[in-house]
Amino acid sequence: MKISKRHIAKTISWRLIGTLDTLFLSWFISGDLYVGLKIGGVELISKMVLYYFHEQVWFKSSITNTNKRHFLKTFSWRSIGTLDTIIIGWLISGNPLIALKIGGTEVFSKMLLYFGHEKLWYKINYGLTLRNRRKRLKNLR
Repeated sequence: MKISKRHIAKTISWRLIGTLDTLFLSWFISGDLYVGLKIGGVELISKMVLYYFHEQVWFKSSITNTNKRHFLKTFSWRSIGTLDTIIIGWLISGNPLIALKIGGTEVFSKMLLYFGHEKLWYKINYGLTLRNRRKRLKNLR
């Protein structure tokens, strides 16, 4: 599997946004800053790994309709991410109800944030030499 600069950059940019969202939600819901920091810290690692592989799978996808692609990608990632959050939240807080509240709340906050992140990155050509070449060839015709 080829390491892509684009996938790494997207992974880092999304993880910064996602970690801050999780940290604040966890702190607010649990009422404990330390719990929020711990959940955010563990997720920083787990989600970067999961997101990178999610990007690799979607990069190989044949779905080209941009809105359909963005929606499907948003829902597939949110399913993986929410399950990860619930498990980590339960392990760290020791309370399954707190974990479910964090996971349930972030379904909505993260979907909105992720959709915007995807729309922005779809417009950025960073790391897409093949897409850039195709655009130039299409414009020459």
